[in-house]
Amino acid sequence: MGTLRYILYLICIFSSGLVFSQKEEIIPWSSERKLAWSDFKGKPFKTAWAAATTASGISYEFSTAGTAAAPELTINVVTYFYPKKSWYRPELCDSIILGHEQLHFDISELYARKMQKRLSETRFTKNIKSEIKAIFRQINRELGQFQNRYDRETNFSRDLEKQRFWNKMIAEALVNGY
Repeated sequence: MGTLRYILYLICIFSSGLVFSQKEEIIPWSSERKLAWSDFKGKPFKTAWAAATTASGISYEFSTAGTAAAPELTINVVTYFYPKKSWYRPELCDSIILGHEQLHFDISELYARKMQKRLSETRFTKNIKSEIKAIFRQINRELGQFQNRYDRETNFSRDLEKQRFWNKMIAEALVNGY
């Protein structure tokens, strides 16, 4: 993921739980829509060594109804791509790198699903808000570690055999429920 990508990634993590203004351009994850280079609208940092950076993250919202003794909880977890925080260098990029960046987005979706599952298995107390936030933080820590592992093992898409392995593994995880 690289230091720069990790910094941008952390920005997304810390901002993903916040409410964005309607001016913030976002693309929700969808199995039907893959990223295109035209989605990457940010400007590369002058000191960046990376060919591209994908800014994606998990966001959630919840509401409660019912009584304090028997609360009814509704939680929605989503994955977003942030075009204005994502960028690429056209002279360095090809379809392999785009696929690598797409997989970063797909991995974020995988962890959104893990969060949804963890939330559905949790017996909440009256401290629902702080308990959800703690699960969110833990999932984001795990997501960051997994994204770093992905970049290390694929050597940022340069190891084509490992890249194919990761493509298959994440695709199967998304289809089979991880």
